[in-house]
Amino acid sequence: MPSKHKLHPVPLHDERSLFTLVENRSVYTMDACELNVFETHQRAKEVNLQFGDWVLTSMLRGKKVMHLAGRPGFDYLPGESVIVPPHELMKIDFPEAGKETPTQCLALAISAEQIRSTIQLLNERHTKAEAGEEWRLGAEHLHLANNLELADIINRLIKISLNDKSREKDILVNLALRELLVRLMQTQAREFFEQNYRRLASSHRFGYVIQYIKENITTKIDVDKLSEKACMSRANFFRKFKEEFGYTPADYVLKERIRLAKKHLRNPFNSVTQACYMAGFQNLNYFIRAFKKEVGVTPKAYQLTLLN
Repeated sequence: MPSKHKLHPVPLHDERSLFTLVENRSVYTMDACELNVFETHQRAKEVNLQFGDWVLTSMLRGKKVMHLAGRPGFDYLPGESVIVPPHELMKIDFPEAGKETPTQCLALAISAEQIRSTIQLLNERHTKAEAGEEWRLGAEHLHLANNLELADIINRLIKISLNDKSREKDILVNLALRELLVRLMQTQAREFFEQNYRRLASSHRFGYVIQYIKENITTKIDVDKLSEKACMSRANFFRKFKEEFGYTPADYVLKERIRLAKKHLRNPFNSVTQACYMAGFQNLNYFIRAFKKEVGVTPKAYQLTLLN
């Protein structure tokens, strides 16, 4: 799973104020969504949870084991989110929850009208690069690592929902929800292409571009020429690529190189300098700055954490 950005935890309840020790629920209701904050203070198994709308769940503290229909159970940790389709039953285990180690998770239920209007707006004003494709919230890629943009917008929604008492609260929430839905669809698109770019390379221009980037990541990549490989004008290519994935082509190349550098740093026999050049970077100082900005620590500190 890619690098994960954790959300800001919500203050926990005092145990005496809890209605239940398992999935105690606090609800914050707005016009277009409902934010639920659940906390669990004792171990439990096979706790059922279900919503009538699309729900974005995000872990704040502790660990769950999540079971969704037709999928094997998986560990669910802070820095991760799970999108759950309407009426899908979640079965949840809390193997480590306790008084000193509570689990906390949010569930943001988004109205069908809010999703429909956002997708309609995108399909009208920001058509996909390939004819016949449309924006959609998919049910295939549900378990996501929070990137910086996704974490920022979820944190903003939490802050507005819990703390904003202004008359403009619902307007601010609706604007944030639109951004959230765009970020979610872009994140799903990246997941889809990461898993399927080889299969798509012969039929989808972005599949072909991503395959080219991955196969040539250790060499100099002329980002401007990527538009030629996509058979698009430079301006249109850059615009559509960023709309589809949430990153510019140059950002995507940078993130791919950092991903490769992290792989090389896992080998204790590789120095930071070796990892830098093996990942396609041409300047060591730039590599260190870019790595710290993306990962949060320097390459050397990252390598040391793996060895300890």
